[in-house]
Amino acid sequence: HVHPDKHEKRDAVVETIVDTVYAEATGVAPSSAASVAPSSTPVVEVAASVATTPQVQVEVAAASSAAQVTAASSSSSSSSSGNGFGFSYSPYLANGNCKSQAEVDSDFATIGDGYSLVRIYGVDCNQTATVLSAAKAKGLKLFAGIYDITDLTGAVETIVAAANGDWSSFDTVSVGNEIVNGGGSAATVIAAIGTVRTLLTAAGYTGKVGTVDTLVAARANPGLCDASDVCTVNCHPFFDGNVAADGAGDFLETQIPTLRAVLSDQSQEIVITETGWPWKGDTNGLAVPSTANQEAAISSIRSKFASSPSSVILFTVFNDLWKTNNAAQFNAEQYWGFLGYAPSG
Repeated sequence: HVHPDKHEKRDAVVETIVDTVYAEATGVAPSSAASVAPSSTPVVEVAASVATTPQVQVEVAAASSAAQVTAASSSSSSSSSGNGFGFSYSPYLANGNCKSQAEVDSDFATIGDGYSLVRIYGVDCNQTATVLSAAKAKGLKLFAGIYDITDLTGAVETIVAAANGDWSSFDTVSVGNEIVNGGGSAATVIAAIGTVRTLLTAAGYTGKVGTVDTLVAARANPGLCDASDVCTVNCHPFFDGNVAADGAGDFLETQIPTLRAVLSDQSQEIVITETGWPWKGDTNGLAVPSTANQEAAISSIRSKFASSPSSVILFTVFNDLWKTNNAAQFNAEQYWGFLGYAPSG
């Protein structure tokens, strides 16, 4: 299967370079070591041989154990009534193939209460329809996405078909993900937002439309937020290198005002559309991947945003075995799932 708009970790890690002390002091935003363009083919991870080894089984068990603690704490703090945290989800099997409706449903059946929204990234794999169905069953809103902005009309038609005249479960439609941070043109993205808004309005959609980029890219190009109905940015404390897991929430809390200060409308809603911590991978300065640290980071984020949980989308609900680990992302690409491995594979 070919998924031209399947998101690689560029949506979260490769190009998500958050500020260091130097950048804050100088006003110079850091740049990525490498730019990764969207792939035209799925990333296939051949994990079958390692998934059965004792070491991996222990790691999976540890991740699942920590995830259960996180899930339990979330269910006691809020409900799926529109006032909980969000989470991101990708409907791809470990081999890169699309998940069926039944497989998506089986994944969602293991997600506890305490969430209000699910974020997806594209329209391939019929994911707008399959995830929308699963989200409705749990009382969740959908943060839909158009990853490939070269066919806006086709993408909007897919979203409109999935809605089938009922937009009540849609919260936001994102046009692109980290395009400017990946080297794309802000002007192109802003024009695409306008095109999609016009097409969706004609189809009866009255919800929010905008683009998602990194906090650094949005701060350097505030027009991205000015053109959006909500300012949506990805921000990962892990990649700063100067932040320990238990400081993740504090880091986000200090970064948001630096973005708000450059917006035309400084009262505009800001939503962190990706943040989390890997449970496995290489150390990045003070940032150490482990199940305990993942739990500590997410606990820190939940604590800092307890009064506004709907302003944070946790990355990500399940591990992404369809991605490929590499040193540029500290070999953590697959291991951000705070509920461990997806039941459907």
